Amino acid sequence: MCVDVSVVLPTMNEEEAISVVLPKVREALERMGLSYEIIVVDKSSDRTPEIARSLGAIVIRQGDKGYGDAYITGFKHARGKYIVMGDPDGSYDFSELPKLLEPLFRDEADLVMCTRLRGEIKRGAMPWLHRYIGNPLLTKILNVLFKTNVSDAHCGFRAIRRDALEKLPLKCRGMEFASEMVIEAAKAGLRIKEVPITYHPRIGESKLSSFRDGWRHLRLMLLYSPSYLFLLPGIVLVLSGMGLMVYAYNTNPLRVHSLILASLLVIVGFHIINFGIFSKVYAAREGLEKPDRITKFFMRYSILEEGLLLSAVLIGAGLVLGLMIFLKWRSSGYGALFEIKQAVLVMTLIALGIQLAFFSFFVSILMLKEG
Repeated sequence: MCVDVSVVLPTMNEEEAISVVLPKVREALERMGLSYEIIVVDKSSDRTPEIARSLGAIVIRQGDKGYGDAYITGFKHARGKYIVMGDPDGSYDFSELPKLLEPLFRDEADLVMCTRLRGEIKRGAMPWLHRYIGNPLLTKILNVLFKTNVSDAHCGFRAIRRDALEKLPLKCRGMEFASEMVIEAAKAGLRIKEVPITYHPRIGESKLSSFRDGWRHLRLMLLYSPSYLFLLPGIVLVLSGMGLMVYAYNTNPLRVHSLILASLLVIVGFHIINFGIFSKVYAAREGLEKPDRITKFFMRYSILEEGLLLSAVLIGAGLVLGLMIFLKWRSSGYGALFEIKQAVLVMTLIALGIQLAFFSFFVSILMLKEG
């Protein structure tokens, strides 16, 4: 039987807070005249599940662990047309549910997110590190990488239409689930709206780990952005190496160490670019993201032959130059040889050629099913 609203609450040892939060949820939804269900996904060792059941909630025992896993479990059992998420620790005021649901009822949004940073944060509710550094910085990175426009990407008080939720391939089991949901919503083209709320000090002890959880959010964003994680740094390294190589190659006296560094930058940068292209092709191949122009170019059937041809040109050029060095060495009676510029160039060309050959094979392997 379908209901209007499903409220999904993840709990772990929240016996102090749950008896305060659940009545507020029920009161807000009944005041709005909505049919509803409250689903508590529990991983507690205290009396939280017993208290939740006594207050009318559906309690589901969480089989695995993690913030994201709790929500993914709860979503599978939710029957509502609209699904509300929130932490049942007293930090979110569930009397503000009407403000959260209104944009969905008016069809102004597919996903509604609350923002603490544009609302009111009560004294002691959020550490200064989270309020002024962590949340704003991570939100800014997410906005830049995924072209979103939110002010508080990690606020856990949210509401979403069921049909919109079904478009999101959510997989993360930890705290980074909050970022994944926004990223997937942006990729799916969902309409996202924010509403300011009042944020209160939580009841009981916090389970967050600032640096560990912050890193998990940043890690996820980077893994979802191969262009920024691989391609951009790789291109910077290659261009820097090429510029330094031209400078060192044409400068007297010979700058040997600069030339070697330049070669290293070019080779490492090219290798990083390869990883970026692998990631983009794999993501497109598995349906994780839509292929862009770069991805489409490397997903062509002929990429193996073209890559091997260019690889042969690079290796051939390196071998020809190496042969010239050898002939010069032989003509001098195999004595002392000072062809460092040419030797570094030979090494660079052959290394790039070998990388390109294996890159072409690997990309083609990723596309075997397409062929």
